[in-house]
Amino acid sequence: MKGLIVKSPWIELILEGKKTWEIRGSNTKTRGTIALIKSGSGMVYGEVNLNDSRELTLKDYQVSNEFHRVQRENCEALPYKKTYAWVLEKPRIYKKPIPYKHPMGAIIWVNLSR
Repeated sequence: MKGLIVKSPWIELILEGKKTWEIRGSNTKTRGTIALIKSGSGMVYGEVNLNDSRELTLKDYQVSNEFHRVQRENCEALPYKKTYAWVLEKPRIYKKPIPYKHPMGAIIWVNLSR
């Protein structure tokens, strides 16, 4: 299973089902269940289904606050040259976070053994 590294407070909002778009500067072909890793923690906190990745226009970004949860006043420009919404659904929080060994250089994805 692949693990996506996400900073706080975004990971908590995703796992609570309040954030359904993860904004990234690259597209992904990954689909299906992925683990969610809290950045800097060494722990996997839950999982979610990644079901789409779509490029956003500035207008898309500005009118979609309820999906990505970025404050409206911070939406005057796209955060990346090419900005993508990774569409997430069905979050599941683990009762107890699972430790993992973080490989050197991993910034976005970690390959986890199950």
